[in-house]
Amino acid sequence: MFVTTRWTVVLSAGRKSSPQSDRALGELCRTYWYPLYAYVRRQGKTKEDAEDLVQAFFARFLEKNYLEGLSAERGKFRAFLLASLKHFLANEWDKSQRQKRGGGAQHLSLDWQSADERYHLDPPDPSSPEKTFDREWALALLERVVSRLRDECAAESKIDLFDQAKGYLMVGEKAIPYADAARNLKMDEGAVRVAVHRLRKRYRALLRDEIAQTLDDPAQVAEELRSLQVALAS
Repeated sequence: MFVTTRWTVVLSAGRKSSPQSDRALGELCRTYWYPLYAYVRRQGKTKEDAEDLVQAFFARFLEKNYLEGLSAERGKFRAFLLASLKHFLANEWDKSQRQKRGGGAQHLSLDWQSADERYHLDPPDPSSPEKTFDREWALALLERVVSRLRDECAAESKIDLFDQAKGYLMVGEKAIPYADAARNLKMDEGAVRVAVHRLRKRYRALLRDEIAQTLDDPAQVAEELRSLQVALAS
């Protein structure tokens, strides 16, 4: 069954801009811009050059001419975005025409200070810039999923449960200290087991949904999940 995702909305619009496709693309870019920044930094660029390059890339990317010549990478937004950046860096970047941050055409509001601090907090990585990009992509995706889950819990007045259980979302069930969680939440241990089980189940569902939002074929979710697990482990 065909499922509409943020990425399929963008692809279906092609070069013709629409409010729906613009919102979908903007949301994807705001969520997953940092892996591009990390990739450029791993290429040896300075903080300032990386900021200028990524901002200029998005200014060009959002003009809707990015779909030309990259059809092979359109299935996954992750692959498409990196291929587009590589194409931009190799063929389209003119330092004499560098756009200052916040200038030029349509642009995204990006937290450069946070990006630089995060980049320096990450441990030194001898792997390729491509592997750095994949790992940061996986981390950005998990952050997005956790944020969505937190918002759902807050809407249901379950924020205390979320704060207590968020550290258990990706560990084996046997490793979860239910007795400690029950004591902290002032709940029966059995009730905590049920609540945490449901929270973990919802987390997995949101994870699959978030991955699907970056694909044009939902059947690729399991494959993409395996790829991201490898990226986190490397």
